[in-house]
Amino acid sequence: MALINTYDGRLLLSETTVGAGAQVLLLAFLGTAIGLGPAGWLTGLAFGLATWAVLNRALLRTRTRTFGPANRVTLGRAILVGAVTALVADSFQSSPPVSLFVGLTAVALILDGVDGKVARRTNTSTALGARFDMEVDAFLILVLSVYVSMSLGPWVLLIGLMRYVFVAAAKVMPWLNGSLPHSMGRKTVAAVQGVFLLAAASGLLPYAAGFSLVALALGSLLWSFGRDITWLFRHREGREKPTATAAVAETVTVTVEAPADRRAAELVTS
Repeated sequence: MALINTYDGRLLLSETTVGAGAQVLLLAFLGTAIGLGPAGWLTGLAFGLATWAVLNRALLRTRTRTFGPANRVTLGRAILVGAVTALVADSFQSSPPVSLFVGLTAVALILDGVDGKVARRTNTSTALGARFDMEVDAFLILVLSVYVSMSLGPWVLLIGLMRYVFVAAAKVMPWLNGSLPHSMGRKTVAAVQGVFLLAAASGLLPYAAGFSLVALALGSLLWSFGRDITWLFRHREGREKPTATAAVAETVTVTVEAPADRRAAELVTS
């Protein structure tokens, strides 16, 4: 009986290791195809290593039994995001081929609508999977905002940083961890962020059109966050003060599930 109940995470770790290997192979392809520079290589490898380490730690801590098909899709998206991150890091020295950059980013955005559907259809939805999906989405938005800011200005970084600022603020203001009512407006705003940033990054739009599109994305995001923060503030009274342990658990829960936190991470909604 003891042997049956023993948890063995080696199979899960082998899947994440395959993912890390795929990340290296994709970076090697980019290096061969476009001559990826040192900055791109180092950034891409750092992203792949960080993803492998954090994901392994989460899998072992949650004692997940199977990796699941949805997590494999998300891992594939993470590999693409690692490649996009490498291209953006390399762009400080030389601009990446637009078709390659747009293609990798577009596939990553499209696949964001796939992993959730796979999880629901296979009945394999988990809090870890939702968190993994969210972090990949949020980081892609951050990377895109960095790239677009090089042509439109540092104000674009607000789009990528807003979600991280919200999470940091929730650690000192627990009422921000409250559950929000369903809102199609919130989902729509979240969905357009990646699309608008990619459109501006493609270079296919005139400067004024790209500027207006990204400004619209930022304005809608500020409106969405502002509306939800106002709602949470008005409904903060009457909530029980969490203990230190409960506060940590609540923070983890809201980071995984709260619509306010996913708002800046969900790029393509189902």
